[in-house]
Amino acid sequence: MSGAQREKHESILDAAFEVFGKKGFYDTKISDITEHAGIAKGTMYLYFKSKEELFAAVTRRDWETFLRELNYQIKHADGLRDKLQKVAKHHLEYYYERKAHTKLFFHAPNNDPELMQMMHGFLTRYMAAVREVLEESGMSDPDFYAKAYIGMLDRLKMDILFEGDFTREALEKRVQQTVRLFLQGIEKELSE
Repeated sequence: MSGAQREKHESILDAAFEVFGKKGFYDTKISDITEHAGIAKGTMYLYFKSKEELFAAVTRRDWETFLRELNYQIKHADGLRDKLQKVAKHHLEYYYERKAHTKLFFHAPNNDPELMQMMHGFLTRYMAAVREVLEESGMSDPDFYAKAYIGMLDRLKMDILFEGDFTREALEKRVQQTVRLFLQGIEKELSE
């Protein structure tokens, strides 16, 4: 792909992110996206064969960015507490920054096997990153604890997405509370 094509590709993904995020997959028309991107409908089909393929590309780009930034945060953290704080903050900020785009998460094509496979791959890689943090600290069942930690964070994302007055201060407080609760819960495990 040439530089101009790559730029057009990214601008289509940006427009699709905005429109899918506000309208959801099922209520979005390709013409909504092309209008937002300022391109002709035919141009869209030069880059993406279908609305499903476009949604998958938007989602893939978003998840790849999430994982790349998460791994960077973990790599530049010291010790278990700091790494868990970085994971929690990254997870919750991801949703905080997307509060205006909740339909990306709740109005997505759930019968698309490619998207489901992609989601499984994303979750597997996310779980592996958290599991590695826990393994390094000597946890005996890092898979279980990684699932538990991500599960705690996933529940908190609902507050962010559905409480209109959720603030960045509340996010910071939730990060600290979650890490403290998790570490207190596994303290015995770590001392054995």
